Amino acid sequence: MNYAQAFENQVIVITGASGNLGRAVADAFAQAGARRVLVGLSQAQLEATFGPSDQGQLLLAADLTQKSAGQAVVAQALAQFGRIDVLCNVAGGFRMGPAVHETPDDDWEFLFALNLRSVLHMVQAVVPGMLAQGAGKIVNVGAFAAARGVAHMGAYTASKSALARVTEAMSGELREQGINVNCVLPTIIDTPENRSAMPDADPARWVDPADLAAAIVFLASPQARAIHGACLPVTGLS
Repeated sequence: MNYAQAFENQVIVITGASGNLGRAVADAFAQAGARRVLVGLSQAQLEATFGPSDQGQLLLAADLTQKSAGQAVVAQALAQFGRIDVLCNVAGGFRMGPAVHETPDDDWEFLFALNLRSVLHMVQAVVPGMLAQGAGKIVNVGAFAAARGVAHMGAYTASKSALARVTEAMSGELREQGINVNCVLPTIIDTPENRSAMPDADPARWVDPADLAAAIVFLASPQARAIHGACLPVTGLS
């Protein structure tokens, strides 16, 4: 589907923007004419990837596991652009671990902070403005593994499962106010890091970041206005 200029003058906040998927999502929205708020951990990495902030994009370094960081991101976005139309919660992470009964508390805390709390901090800051304007789209990035626990991935799958349930709960709370909340559930994403970690696997069976970005853009588009609380599998051939 061609989204050329479909998001013209809309303001899109993308967390995890300097990562592999975040870059693909940012590029897809740029091609669709959006103004972008690009959030990552490192200002230097953001600027190396996207260039400096200008009238069409705002680059913000933030640790979204801290509640104040989410509030600061939204305040700066509103100061520059006046509104937020779409929030894409791309930031997240993965970590294998020992068996559940041997997984240290720090691992549980790390993955829930990264995959769930960062999202909560952003939606807590963004949703009031969307309610005031009577419209908005929120797209979360979960994981196909959220559907079922996997050995040695207990903390990761639990954190992504919690994100899926939060997505569904938010949809039920906000759909009548003109806000769509959905998530995508990818399997393995084709990134240099995954190729290095799994040299014997066939990356042609994985999910291309551009394809996953296209699914995210669709869920943020007017064509998805009737979709609420969906957890959309994006599996490639894996």
